[in-house]
Amino acid sequence: MRAMELSLAQWALALLLLAVLVLYECSPSFKYFCKMAFYNGWILTLAVLAIPLCALRGRSVENMKIIRSMLHHVKHLYGIRIEVRGLENFELAEPYVVVSNHQSSLDLLGMMEVLPDRCVPIAKRELLYMGTVGLACWLGGIIFINRRKTDDAIGVMSETARTMLRDNVRVWVFPEGTRNHNGSMLPFKRGAFHLAVQAQVPVIPIVMSSYRDFYSKKERRFTTGRCLIQVLAPMATQGLGPEAVPALTDRVRQAMLDAFEDLSEELCPGQEPPAPQ
Repeated sequence: MRAMELSLAQWALALLLLAVLVLYECSPSFKYFCKMAFYNGWILTLAVLAIPLCALRGRSVENMKIIRSMLHHVKHLYGIRIEVRGLENFELAEPYVVVSNHQSSLDLLGMMEVLPDRCVPIAKRELLYMGTVGLACWLGGIIFINRRKTDDAIGVMSETARTMLRDNVRVWVFPEGTRNHNGSMLPFKRGAFHLAVQAQVPVIPIVMSSYRDFYSKKERRFTTGRCLIQVLAPMATQGLGPEAVPALTDRVRQAMLDAFEDLSEELCPGQEPPAPQ
């Protein structure tokens, strides 16, 4: 009787696994949720593995090398081919501010593909409280700002400007301020450009092509595909004052938008991109 019960349990488990496999192959939405669940779970697991390695050095920008190396393989798990152009534009001895478009959590894969040495992202403070991920980010030297408190954010940016110059640190900012799934670019917030002007360091724009070839949150679609990343030429801020920030912001956004449309058209010829916002 006991053997029969065990056999029935095994059969039930086998049928459940079979049903999951059939759903995975036949339902794009189910496949999307499975892939996103594994993606988030795997990032949490890698954070746990990274913490003791990073803790040996303590909080340091150099720990981003460990985090980058641990995340570099994730693109292969999902069959995403990433092609990078313009890496020579990173060949600056001085600090600089990197600005990039922000489409989804998958941007992490592109960031880890091109992240320069001694470069850390600026992230919302809520990330600091996300358990193991928050601790790994803190150990990696990531700079946290409270976007709800303008005075705090300004103070962090001022301190960041001093740190960049003192310690030769580069920072990575998503100037849209939030993820944008509509296939274009949101208006840019000016914090990154105020930072660059305050520190008198160049702005280096990075553009990741549209993910619509392989990923769509709206359509619940996540397949294999290709992503192009273009590192644009540095834009100088030497001699600029605060009054020049709006024009600098617009100039950088337009250059990035043009590159985004060109890269996305190269990947998906003839597909009309959404109108810029």
